[in-house]
Amino acid sequence: MMEYVWAFLIGGAICAVGQVLIDYTKLTPARILTGYVVAGVLLSGLGLYQPLIDFAGGGATVPLTGFGHLLAEGIRKSVEEKGWLGVFSGGLTASAAGITAAMLFGLAASAIFKPKDK
Repeated sequence: MMEYVWAFLIGGAICAVGQVLIDYTKLTPARILTGYVVAGVLLSGLGLYQPLIDFAGGGATVPLTGFGHLLAEGIRKSVEEKGWLGVFSGGLTASAAGITAAMLFGLAASAIFKPKDK
């Protein structure tokens, strides 16, 4: 039961920071999202993100910082296996399932709904 509580609290805190950045800064949502991915990569590179995942589970892997961690870990493993050429393929190999799912769900949503200009 406590795993769910910690996942909710940690994931909620990550999202709350993003909301505060949207509300109180002039940063665009795209810059904030990119910042989250980069923060995940940096924290993973420093060895700080895996302990957070071990503690919070899905609360740390689902937000975009978790995507940055996934990219960094994929690159790290690919470099160990293939050398420096792994830098170019490791991130995409590790995140291929998530990227494919996002593309397919986006395609399905665009087929079902009709977008309108604001």
